[in-house]
Amino acid sequence: MTGARGRAAAGPAGGTGPGAAASSCPASGHRIETAGPRIEAVVAAQLGRAPRGLRAVAHTCPCGLPDVVETAPRLPDGTPFPTLYYLTCPRAVAAVSRLEAAGMMKAMTARLADEKTRAAQEAAHRDYLARRAAAALSAGVAPLPPGTQSAGGMPDRVKCLHALVAHELAVPGANPFGREAAAAAGPWWEGGPCVAVMPDSARPDGAAPAGPREMKGGR
Repeated sequence: MTGARGRAAAGPAGGTGPGAAASSCPASGHRIETAGPRIEAVVAAQLGRAPRGLRAVAHTCPCGLPDVVETAPRLPDGTPFPTLYYLTCPRAVAAVSRLEAAGMMKAMTARLADEKTRAAQEAAHRDYLARRAAAALSAGVAPLPPGTQSAGGMPDRVKCLHALVAHELAVPGANPFGREAAAAAGPWWEGGPCVAVMPDSARPDGAAPAGPREMKGGR
């Protein structure tokens, strides 16, 4: 995967990533931690199911847990999986879903009639495709066929704010609509971690490391 991999820096609201960038999002980073058993357990608790094609944490929430992950462009069985960046925090998902229900996607799609807005959306689309192609190369899988969608309806419309927000959190400055939606969603991280990782001291002797559990109010 291409992209900055430098020293983690604190984002404006406490998010971390390889490079800080001024943004109203709680984020400023791309690919900061390779997925391992602990990360897989946290993401599974957030999603309520085992994650598919998980490769890395693309952004860490100010609460300290992943809120965006990077997924492989193809699942282990070779099935294409176009969504490179996946929003995992249930509180963030709920906040963005409320924006969708309020009509933000329709309003944003209408704004694509503006030349500058359209150009920015097309640039975000190209960035997503380039990063996904690089991720396929890094993962050792075949790239997705030419013409495969990017994410969130780009570049012609807006049909999934979650995908656009995830892109912006993972790659600050890459997705203006995602940045706008993240800011409008409000500080979902203020309630603290959406899932709690049980400490090793709380498990019986000889037991496997405990996975996370969902916090009340996490969905």
